Amino acid sequence: MSLLTSAVAAVIVDPAGRVLLCQQSQGHRLWGLPGGKIRNGESPIHAVIRDVLEETGAEIEIIDLVGIYHLTSNGSGPDLPDVLMHAFRARVASGDVAVNSPGRICRLCWHETAALPEPMTATTRAAIADAVAGRSGVLRDVHRDVEPEIPDADDAALVAAAA
Repeated sequence: MSLLTSAVAAVIVDPAGRVLLCQQSQGHRLWGLPGGKIRNGESPIHAVIRDVLEETGAEIEIIDLVGIYHLTSNGSGPDLPDVLMHAFRARVASGDVAVNSPGRICRLCWHETAALPEPMTATTRAAIADAVAGRSGVLRDVHRDVEPEIPDADDAALVAAAA
């Protein structure tokens, strides 16, 4: 029996059509959507609003549900829990977007949807593709990518570059 973690993410697009992405400050430094784990007793909507505020300092307005993505390792790779990701379409309601949680993310950038950075989480790729296509309420199984090698990076330089 595999473990299941519930998480949330926000596909936030600016007026120029760029999507907001966060780069993890530890591990494989994957790019992903702002968001995080759902706490016990917390709804997915409250979790995504809280997590985006914690990571970016900005308050968001939820537009709709892009989809629910079931992330699995498909029996290969590391013994990581499956993740049930609720991805919401949202917009910045107030506040300026900035790295607000340097322990979790080292960079926060707006990216053109046709030129997304790598390495990126599989759920981020799927949710952005569905959001760009105008889909809502998608239910999809997503398989975890093979993890890239951990880059040799100077944490201080990355944090300084993000500031």
